[in-house]
Amino acid sequence: MPGSSYQDRRNEVEAYFDRTAAETWKRLTSDAPVSGIRATVRAGRDQMRANLLGWLPEDLSGKHLLDAGCGTGMLALEAAWRGARVTAVDLSPTLIDNARERLPEQLADRVEFAVGDMLGAAKAGDTERFDYVVSMDSVIHYERDDALGAIGGLAAMARERVLFTFAPRTPLLAAIHAVGQLFPRSDRSPAIVPVSERKLREGIEATLGRDGWRVGRTRLIQRGFYTSQAMELIGA
Repeated sequence: MPGSSYQDRRNEVEAYFDRTAAETWKRLTSDAPVSGIRATVRAGRDQMRANLLGWLPEDLSGKHLLDAGCGTGMLALEAAWRGARVTAVDLSPTLIDNARERLPEQLADRVEFAVGDMLGAAKAGDTERFDYVVSMDSVIHYERDDALGAIGGLAAMARERVLFTFAPRTPLLAAIHAVGQLFPRSDRSPAIVPVSERKLREGIEATLGRDGWRVGRTRLIQRGFYTSQAMELIGA
């Protein structure tokens, strides 16, 4: 499981999304007008969300899904419309409040929004695991070892599949990450940390392979200022 470095970065992510950028993300995940740069991020996120949902069965009736790092709940709602029972967790109380405001009455008995760490989504003493765990653009803020720890924590709560995204180590993302370190910490948002796909796969095989998990599909999505790669873990 992730250690103190994960907790430190988690606290930065919480502060950023709950205070600094809460209004920005509320607009970005709606149909409100946004700038050209943010429009590419919105388009990229829409494509990634559709990709992750496309890797799940069309009919999710009878399935329990964890949306780990749900933000304003867009993926959670789409999964619920397809019949899933959804537990959706995010660090930001502000984003969770916004997600609850968007929850249609028809889905009120299928979606539970909760504030908290995505790795603590299983209730204390609860032996039930989720059929599917989906974590879109939540692991992207962590260094490789912490990312692997987080992925392992998500897999420990899943029965069938884990779908997550990471920031692939491309020349552009590596340059952005390096330049971002030059700014004072108070002026920075939590950095997106590029991770080598090869090293991530090796780490997954070493830490989760013995429990029967294997890497399935993967897909890179790039739209303007949005770059993220989806990866599927399939259980034994």
